[in-house]
Amino acid sequence: MRYLIIGLGIYGTNLAKDLTDMGHEVIGADRDPSLVDAVKDYISTAYIIDTTDEAALAALPLKNVDHVIVAIGENFGASIKTVALLRKAGVRKIYARAIDDIHEAILAGMNVERILNPEQRAAHDLANELQLGSKVETMRVDRDRYIMRFAAPEYFYQITYVNLQSDAVLGMTLVGASRPEKAENVLGVTSRFYRPVDINAAGERVLPSDVLICLGTLSDFRALTRHL
Repeated sequence: MRYLIIGLGIYGTNLAKDLTDMGHEVIGADRDPSLVDAVKDYISTAYIIDTTDEAALAALPLKNVDHVIVAIGENFGASIKTVALLRKAGVRKIYARAIDDIHEAILAGMNVERILNPEQRAAHDLANELQLGSKVETMRVDRDRYIMRFAAPEYFYQITYVNLQSDAVLGMTLVGASRPEKAENVLGVTSRFYRPVDINAAGERVLPSDVLICLGTLSDFRALTRHL
């Protein structure tokens, strides 16, 4: 897919690099030359442009991208004006970053396709980790349920994944698992990556290095850790 990212601060730059690493084509834009210069070698095209200027914005390939992501953070006014001009230009698929509740409310009124709250999400994930007292990554699914990713407890070692699914992981639903492996690049540097585990394979057992991915509530996870 082809993405246009407007705003190349820390969030926008990391998003651009990640999408590029995934094989997508990324076009970046920012009015700060130093930010554009820092990322131009990582993405396909980078523009030094003030997207609050309607004429300047028209120079971007707005009709030739799948999504436009407005990643402008601190400059509230620039974010809102950029989204408004994108709407005026007929861009429909807009993702926009919100820095506070007022910003989010305005973006919601502008009917952007998705509102991004990276700081809020990071704080929420850390709060969950601290509350649970364990190294667990969380992603909210609805008001009460989360996808939780955590190291397989020792209690589960050598249990087959099929049996673990039938036990519903003591209240949670097992939706996947991954296992670390090492690989060397052309320079001989060793790195670690995670590959999916086939949790439906009859003889596949939980190994000490495995990571479980489960669906459940925070109460379910606390109950699991108390039981173990």
